[in-house]
Amino acid sequence: MSGKIMLVGIGPGSHDHMTQRARAAIAEADVVVGYSTYIKLVADLLEGKEVIKKGMTEELDRAVNALECAREGKKVALISSGDAGVYGMAGPTYEVLFQAGWTPDSPITVEVVPGASAINACAALVGAPLTHDFCSISLSDLLTPWPVIARRLDAVAAADFVVALYNPKSGRRTQQIVQAQQLFLRHRRPDTPVAVVKSAYRRRERIEFTTLDRMSDCDIGMLTTVLIGNSHTFVQHGLMVTPRGYANKYDLDDGGATREGERAGRSLSTGLLGWLQNLRADHAEGASAAELAQRHRLPVDYIEAVLAAPVEDDAAAAAVPLEEAQE
Repeated sequence: MSGKIMLVGIGPGSHDHMTQRARAAIAEADVVVGYSTYIKLVADLLEGKEVIKKGMTEELDRAVNALECAREGKKVALISSGDAGVYGMAGPTYEVLFQAGWTPDSPITVEVVPGASAINACAALVGAPLTHDFCSISLSDLLTPWPVIARRLDAVAAADFVVALYNPKSGRRTQQIVQAQQLFLRHRRPDTPVAVVKSAYRRRERIEFTTLDRMSDCDIGMLTTVLIGNSHTFVQHGLMVTPRGYANKYDLDDGGATREGERAGRSLSTGLLGWLQNLRADHAEGASAAELAQRHRLPVDYIEAVLAAPVEDDAAAAAVPLEEAQE
């Protein structure tokens, strides 16, 4: 019999922030499977449905239950908070399906229904902290070795990403957030803005603005997401904002006029092409690859490869018409 598994991201938990497709998927399901807390968030949508509740660490059981029901020809909504593909049930469900021999041509169909992840919900509540490059890291070491997590934390801290920390602390995991703080302080200023958001868009929502050096003293738990700004992030009027970089190209005090040496719609003068020209000029004047690597904080072998590349490669990129250039 042909059943269906719908991996539904219900967003932060508020019905106002649940997609229309998520609500429709739950409505058409015969069976709803999920962590008990998430089941409670959509309880008023479950009348007349078979409901299978599972505990915090029973993700594989949820996936197996969903597969068993789908094999009986039922439509199953396997729900996750946020987005099912972001630390949610999409990954483990596909693993269970593949182990069982499932393929996209099998009678059981699978649909992933996207939802707003915690990083989106928390960012919306505090301002616009994700306007520039960002990433997320889970501090849960239940399935990932701590040295792997620590290396990732150190790398993104050094690379100046805005970072969202998922699963930062629990009743038994209390030191992970402290270790993360120590790693970030190796590369970031103590006064780097941090927003601590608990239960975004839920009944016990709580938002606290702090700084990196005081981050671990905040009220942090499993329902908390911690947003750490980059070197340009600021807090003003109770809003956390990360500039996109318009001030590098445009004079915001002069009505947005293009700065000298810059062109609207083209890469910065310090973008790739300009940087390549300067790099080669510095090398021609005697700077070694090792010195240039240290100056730009980049790997030596990367600098060597850039210097060895044919100069003609730049010309083709520079010839792209203005209307085809991207911001």
